Parts: sequence; structure tokens; C-alpha cells
Amino acid sequence: MPKHKESSTLRNGNRILAGLSAADRASLEPFLERVRLEPRASFWETGRPIRTVVFPETLVASIIATDEEGGEVEVGTVGYEGVVGLPLFLGATTAPGRAFTQIGGDGSRMDAEAFTRFAASLPEFRTRLQRYTQGFVAQVSQSVACNRLHSPSQRLARWLLSCADRVGADRFPMTQEFLGQMLGVRRATVGEAAQELQERGLIRYTRGVIDVLDRSALEQVACPCYGIVRREYDKLLGTALG
Repeated sequence: MPKHKESSTLRNGNRILAGLSAADRASLEPFLERVRLEPRASFWETGRPIRTVVFPETLVASIIATDEEGGEVEVGTVGYEGVVGLPLFLGATTAPGRAFTQIGGDGSRMDAEAFTRFAASLPEFRTRLQRYTQGFVAQVSQSVACNRLHSPSQRLARWLLSCADRVGADRFPMTQEFLGQMLGVRRATVGEAAQELQERGLIRYTRGVIDVLDRSALEQVACPCYGIVRREYDKLLGTALG
């Protein structure tokens, strides 16, 4: 058994961890290390071993698929509802794509060996990881449908609402280049969609920072995918944390 990490206070900011019993949380806590990660911090690279997992609280991570020519598109986003490291839970040690911090913030990190051991030995922890996995699959599936059926402005509104939920604020950093990668569209298309939302008074987008000005109206613009995914996570993991 590896040496315990320095103990830290386990906050209720991650939905997987917050839903555990006091006994399970006490088992995990000595192996959790508080971290604050900057944007673009790497979790894993294509084909390389995944050595740690992170339970986000205010940080947001992107799971990226790549092609042989270097093209990239986001296939999933992970925030306070989940864990960055699902391949380990599913029995893999590497991943075909890469993962990195999209929006910097706080979380708790655990090494891969401890994570896989506790996932096998703590039934309640394993069940919450299974429920999160189902939610993540639903999120990815809905994103595929969304990219096919909905306009760039609808998709942008959905994505901005999801980011605001995950960081717990209506203001967060974001560049057009990053948004284009996340939505799988050209930078010019992102600019047009953002301009449309700005002209309607729903957001302000200046110098790489997004301000959500009218959340209710933004929810009206967003495609139904936002509500579908949010309700699925609530059903699987319990009511969202305040």
C-alpha cells in the first residue's frame, strides 16, 4: 500500500465525493490532495499512462479527441459533477485522446493505484462512479445529437450555461479559439454566434472573458440538450450542489 498523502479537508464541492457516506469519505480523504490547476494543465496525453485522477470542484476539464492530422475536437467536459480519469475506472491505463484543464480552478487529486483500489473495495464509491459514467455517456451522446441538429448560437448558449454551472459563477475566462475547439466550428462561426448573443443582451464577451448577463434568457436560447443533460446528472447523482 502506498504512503498516504498529506491529509486535507475534503470539501463538499464535488458531487461524487459529496454523496458518499462519512465512512467512505474518511477512507478516501488521506489519499486526496487539494490542487489548484491553471488553464491548459494536462491530465493525460494520447497513448500515455494515466497516473492520477482529479475530482473537480471549480475547475473544468476537456476530454479531447484527435485525428492523425492533428485536428482536435472536444468530446466531453468534466466539472464538479464528475471525475477526470474514467478510463481507469473502466479498466484502461491509457486513453486515445487527451485531457486538460479548460477553466482553471480547484479540485482534489488521487493517484491511479489508490483510485482503482478504492473503486474495487468501496461499493458505494463504485456505485457513484458507475452513475457518473452513465451521466457522462449521456452527455457525450447528447452532444453528438446537438452538433447535428442545433445552430451554433444554441450550442454556444448551452455550453456557456454548463460552464457557469461548473465554475459556480457567471463570469469566466474563454477565448474564441478555445470556443471553436469546444464546439467543433470555425473561429469565425464562434464570433458570429457570440455577437448574436451579445446583441441580444445575454452575454458580454471582452478580452477573453465571458459574462452571463441574463441567464433566464440564455436558457431560452439554448437547445434542449442543456436541460436533458443537467436533469440526467441530477437523477443519477442527486440534486446539484449549491
